[in-house]
Amino acid sequence: MSLLGIDLGGTKLGMAVFTTSGAILHKEQLLLNGREGAAVGELISSSIRSCITGDAFKSDPVQAVGISVPGISRRNGMVWAPNIPGWDDYPLLAEASRACGDIPIRIESDRACCILGEVWQGNARNCRNAIFLAVGTGIGAGILADGRILRGAGDISGAIGWMSFGGLFEDKYKRCGHFEYYASGNGIARQAAEMLQQRPDYRGALRNKPAGEITCHDVFAAYDSNDPIAETVIRGCIVYWGMAIANLVSLFNSEKLILGGGVFGPASRFIPAIGIEAQKWAQPLGFREASIEAAALGGEAGVYGAAYTALQLLATDNHKTLPGNVQ
Repeated sequence: MSLLGIDLGGTKLGMAVFTTSGAILHKEQLLLNGREGAAVGELISSSIRSCITGDAFKSDPVQAVGISVPGISRRNGMVWAPNIPGWDDYPLLAEASRACGDIPIRIESDRACCILGEVWQGNARNCRNAIFLAVGTGIGAGILADGRILRGAGDISGAIGWMSFGGLFEDKYKRCGHFEYYASGNGIARQAAEMLQQRPDYRGALRNKPAGEITCHDVFAAYDSNDPIAETVIRGCIVYWGMAIANLVSLFNSEKLILGGGVFGPASRFIPAIGIEAQKWAQPLGFREASIEAAALGGEAGVYGAAYTALQLLATDNHKTLPGNVQ
């Protein structure tokens, strides 16, 4: 008996088949290659069909499917994913269910899946209160409180990219929020590009690349070369990340704050500095009780969490309790 976990990102689709104990039997990654709207849905559906009907899994068939999506998964199966053009209200559950046939399927936000993955097989095992701060193209938080994933009235809980850390509102924050505008992967690249355009005399490591082509990874590479623009951007992000952790600790009194997503990666080395910044702002007792750690599962936390949601479906059907008893 196996589980299929699917993790949809803004540029790629990750998928893996797991045993119920969390071992990976098979995994692959597909690029979206500019797909939009229904073409992304069809890629997911065809990937599901290939796994549940392929010869490789006939002896150990897929029994449940979980899908992680980069946005908001509504209870009615509609998905809002701002990084997927045409997915303002996309009927993913209905479409994927046709590919699954009688196999049960569940869709969760990538925020929820990341913390579920770490609860199942990562650094949040045995936790009842933990938060996954996902920093990648965007920013979100998967929040586990008293053993339950917080979803909110409209399944929007954890959209912390919209947190504000002071200053006056500007229209440029409307699409993604203040925090995400500056401290996401896109925000890091955006800040560096803006500073570069304001510095005609600049002669640093980023000088040979057009401002519009600078990536987050370019900024981290420039930081390692002691580039002044990169250092300014990263120092500012450390402050933002620390303030966000302080707010989350003070609100939720979590045991662990787990930092993951594509930026952590290269930003994991800054966790001690982020902790120092967080301590300045956090409720002091709550901060002393919290541990700040990098994700154990790296970029695979979402696909593990997707598979765990599939396992939850099987456990519910069979009236079983899962490790950690997360709901």
